[in-house]
Amino acid sequence: MVNRPLPQMGLCPVATTISLLSSKWKILIVRDLLGGTKRYGELKQSVAGVSQKMLTQSLRELENDGLVIRKVYPEIPPKVEYRLSKLGETLHPVIDALAAWGTMYIEQQKNAEK
Repeated sequence: MVNRPLPQMGLCPVATTISLLSSKWKILIVRDLLGGTKRYGELKQSVAGVSQKMLTQSLRELENDGLVIRKVYPEIPPKVEYRLSKLGETLHPVIDALAAWGTMYIEQQKNAEK
């Protein structure tokens, strides 16, 4: 399933997870795909600030790691859709935990400014 070597694979579960989600773009892509299948253009719009190069690279890496499934439809113009694999869907609680912590941090910062 994993096509690229992960230096921490098997040594530390946290390091393995970080290796798989090694950029903010990958985390945001997974977040958006938790809502269901999306086309490339939809991801480009929903992942604010990502360049075409980084989106393409991140999607390829997520696909190679078995977290995302890419489906190409044989039509012209080409239609490509991305969705989370079963394994990718198991990241839901991880993304939820990041969102909950981020919300808590934002609130704490707002309260500290008062």
